[in-house]
Amino acid sequence: MLIVPEREVADLLTRAASFDAVEKVFAAMAAQDAYNFPVIREAIGHENALYGFKGGFDKAGMALGLKAGGYWPHNLEKHGHINHQSTVFLFDPDTGMVKAMIGGNLLTALRTAAASSVSIQHLARRDAKVMGMVGAGHQATFQLRAALEQRQFEKVIGWNYHPEMLPNIEMVANEAGVPFEAVPLEGMVEADVVISITSTFAPSVMADHISAGTHIACMGTDTKGKQEVEAALLARATVFTDEVAQSVSIGEAQHAVADGIIAAGDVHQLGAVINGTHAGRTSEDEITLFDGTGVGLQDLAVAASVVDLAIEKGVAIEVDF
Repeated sequence: MLIVPEREVADLLTRAASFDAVEKVFAAMAAQDAYNFPVIREAIGHENALYGFKGGFDKAGMALGLKAGGYWPHNLEKHGHINHQSTVFLFDPDTGMVKAMIGGNLLTALRTAAASSVSIQHLARRDAKVMGMVGAGHQATFQLRAALEQRQFEKVIGWNYHPEMLPNIEMVANEAGVPFEAVPLEGMVEADVVISITSTFAPSVMADHISAGTHIACMGTDTKGKQEVEAALLARATVFTDEVAQSVSIGEAQHAVADGIIAAGDVHQLGAVINGTHAGRTSEDEITLFDGTGVGLQDLAVAASVVDLAIEKGVAIEVDF
């Protein structure tokens, strides 16, 4: 078995490699060459933690395995560790034997950002100039860096529940040489692309906050009950997702479907756009929405690329198991 420790991942995995791995696995899912296993996510009754498993099998990429981990809300203040903790395990699809164990914290951040950036690449207007960020936490910095590589953005606008955190994303904008402006939520009407990356159980982004022609990526809803945007917005938009079953059960579409505003059949796989079996954006005025629920296959695809690079660079640790 090979081990790739968390400390090695930063030197192995680039945003470009993450984008490529996620784009390919979305395409494989839409072609039915890859599928996810049912998600397990539970409150464990200790430290207010959520813990679970995401897994699947990508026949196209021959990646089989799972990610185990979750959210420990007191980690940073008590132990100095980030609150999200995870580890990816890969297995040999020919024998079922364990193949590799990979630190999953940075990997998760990069694959989540890659998912939204893939959606921007395939669904946002080519002339998009203003990038909007709703949320300014740890994950938001990864999201913004990846997004800014997809279009020639001329301005970043941002909002956060805790305004004192906005310098996190202002720093990223400044690094890219793009001016930043803090705005109220109503100010998101100026944005051509919006990424919402919050962890809320009530909508922040309302339907009238989003202008015609905007692409919005909703990246924070991955649990039953969570909600980032008003359900009415999904009725105005063409809705895409990583996996339809997750979108309508634990993703942003759960509320619109439950309220009868849209049907499950109104939610499309982003992979179909990548494969050319769905047209994607069809007009300059169309609102497109990507519901990024986070699927296990994303983790496996990115982890597999990390293992290959670790072997190539001689940093993978081999153990007899």
